[in-house]
Amino acid sequence: MNGHKVAIIQSSYIPWKGYFDIIHDVDEFIFLDDVQFTSRDWRTRNRIKTAQGSQWLSVPAGSSNRRLICEVSLENAMWQAKHWRSIQQNYSRAPYFKTYREFFEGFYLGTTWSSLSEMNQHLIRSIATDLLGIVTTFSDSRDRAPQGQKLDRLLDLLLKAGASSYVSGPNAQDYIDPARFDAAGIELLYKDYSDYPEYPQLYPPFEHAVSVLDLIFNAGPQAPEYIWGHRCAATNTDRAPPAQTSPHP
Repeated sequence: MNGHKVAIIQSSYIPWKGYFDIIHDVDEFIFLDDVQFTSRDWRTRNRIKTAQGSQWLSVPAGSSNRRLICEVSLENAMWQAKHWRSIQQNYSRAPYFKTYREFFEGFYLGTTWSSLSEMNQHLIRSIATDLLGIVTTFSDSRDRAPQGQKLDRLLDLLLKAGASSYVSGPNAQDYIDPARFDAAGIELLYKDYSDYPEYPQLYPPFEHAVSVLDLIFNAGPQAPEYIWGHRCAATNTDRAPPAQTSPHP
């Protein structure tokens, strides 16, 4: 019987490449948007590269934390055109901006988004499947109605998803109890973000911690090579037979 590898993460606004690396690692990616919203967090903002350094793009969603992420409404759509102008201004010279312009222009100008969760989930799914070629199944935690709080709730969701292993971001080591996963028969895996190679990027010095948009506009169809593809290449090199010495000079 094949295992079922699962990741569970809140949806985020134009997240960085590591977010998509986790999606690629698993069989099922579950959006966890029925948890408390936190303002000034990755749910509503991310960074792009500019000639003056990294710049925040923030979605105005209010400051109240007395809401679940899935309950956050976007009352004013003026930010959409503003964000698109910033992206155009800073990436119009990138090698693949024209290739993906229609895709992102449609997201920012073709739809008025009123739900933060719906917007984030839509864009993440679209980037993952349409631009990065990821075949992972997406689902929403609300579909399985997990019970309990914090770690109990996480484990309940994993059991309901039939998970054999769980991929977590490294920061979760501060609060996750590995013994609970052992008891549930679920393998606990932590993602390592330390091996990403640099790619040709506008506006040096190089910065890894920016939105995946930066990688897509700069690397285009080669973007997956800079997220997970380089690991496959390294593995194949390690397994390759030793090169034969040529008799010719």
